[in-house]
Amino acid sequence: MKTAKLLALGLCAIVITSTFAGEKSETAVLAAGCFWCLEAIFEQQPGVINVDPGYAGGTMLNPTYENHGHGADSHAESIEITFDPEKTSFEKLLDVYWRSFDPTEGRGVAPDFGPSYRPIVFYLTPGQKKTAEASKAALQKTLDKPVAVEIKALDKFWPAEEYHHDYAEKNPNSPYVRSVTYERMDRVGAEHP
Repeated sequence: MKTAKLLALGLCAIVITSTFAGEKSETAVLAAGCFWCLEAIFEQQPGVINVDPGYAGGTMLNPTYENHGHGADSHAESIEITFDPEKTSFEKLLDVYWRSFDPTEGRGVAPDFGPSYRPIVFYLTPGQKKTAEASKAALQKTLDKPVAVEIKALDKFWPAEEYHHDYAEKNPNSPYVRSVTYERMDRVGAEHP
């Protein structure tokens, strides 16, 4: 009986994986402060299929939470968003991104400052680069200070350690989540876990 249940569970997992893998999807990679905050915000956006925290923008191979943000080769804490382009767009995701923090602050997002928290819009295609530049230019017209967000090509996204995945959902009473993540979620109208 246990073998039959395990076999059925295994088949179910295969079907779910195949269905997920078969969906039409695109990828966006964004950085702005702590990846726990961005992940919690973007998981709730319509058309988003999956969000993974990780590291991008630096030169170090195989970065970890302990070593990703030190020195000239620093990676930024980032998220990789898989989305359905028939339900949302890179441009709509950028609209949420700009509202989730102060884009005129290039050092990071309070209370997290330094190279590993700097805001970056990574592009994966020439189309994403064009969209990001146009979105940034439109935002700039509404602000008194310069937008301090870098736009750069993605070299590689390195997934974060498992304990960072769904951090806000798994730790809703964490002092950091309650004081920082929730404030950023409120900025874009996202619900708290």
